[in-house]
Amino acid sequence: MSKRKDHLKALFGGGPAEGDAVPSPRPAPLQAQPAPEMKSAPKPGGGEPPRSASGAVKAMGLSLSSMTREVEDARALKESLARGERVVEIDPGLVDPSLVRDRLSREDEGDEDFSALVESMRENGQQVPVLLRPHPSVGGRFQVAYGHRRVRAAARLSRPVQAIVRTLDDDQLVLAQGKENTERRNLSFIERAFFAAALMRHGFDRGVVQRALSLHKAEMTRLLQVAEAVPAHIASAIGPAPKAGRPRWMALADFLKKEAAVVIAQDVIHSDAFRAADSDKRFAMLFERLARRPAVRASGKAGPRAVEDGQGRTLARITSGAKPRLDFDEVALPGFADFVAERLPELAERFDEERAAKA
Repeated sequence: MSKRKDHLKALFGGGPAEGDAVPSPRPAPLQAQPAPEMKSAPKPGGGEPPRSASGAVKAMGLSLSSMTREVEDARALKESLARGERVVEIDPGLVDPSLVRDRLSREDEGDEDFSALVESMRENGQQVPVLLRPHPSVGGRFQVAYGHRRVRAAARLSRPVQAIVRTLDDDQLVLAQGKENTERRNLSFIERAFFAAALMRHGFDRGVVQRALSLHKAEMTRLLQVAEAVPAHIASAIGPAPKAGRPRWMALADFLKKEAAVVIAQDVIHSDAFRAADSDKRFAMLFERLARRPAVRASGKAGPRAVEDGQGRTLARITSGAKPRLDFDEVALPGFADFVAERLPELAERFDEERAAKA
């Protein structure tokens, strides 16, 4: 606790914390935003002090969280500078991404965190350098170990990116990338799952992957199982869904092991409502849709199967068996039953033609 107080004191101008190296003048020191002032003076007449507004409490919590992260960033920067590494300016156009992508979200998909990072760098400059390595196969170019978002933000602002360039082999690169993501805890469960699976596909040893993501053997197995069961295009359509958590992603993976569930998922992810939602809502929409799939009865026969449109409305229910039955929902779409009945002869002809073509 005293150690953290020393770091916070250093951030607010009270001098360097004990045991920390003093960084060189470049880059500019981090500046933390002071927490909002909370008044506690008693009311006239001896009443209780007024309670602070919930907005102020929330703002103070966010400020303290930001301060803690800035302390971590400052410590990492001091360690690099203590090793004699210099911060240099690199054209973002010369920087390529890491060997393996570790995120499902993109800045052009409404990523509020990325937008906030761009505005922060526009107003205050880049406070923490990225880590790059010379590109192993292309002269004059670089590859990101960590700091992809800062590189993209610098490119968005048409500014050079502040970077530390270090010679790294492939294992060292992914270890640095994984360490950064683990310490910042900003990869969701599904992003970690696909990151681990991608590293394995690139030929990295399982032990290296576990060390890169700070995983136990059992957790590594769960991540790989989910990455195998959830089709990549469905995970990409959902996005990181940070609020979903491990249990619900594992349940979704179990749903998607069945071919019928994948077909339903295809319809859901292409709907307008799905595309308009944020990542967590997209996950919830698909999860809820697959969770209400008709259950299989003890006899082995499936119950009535719902037929839905792209908006999620149930138009009819099909009951299988020797005499299949189609029950229309007149409340959901009045007149649809008559519309289908008028076109049954045409549908029957098309059915015969397609069956003959397949034969």
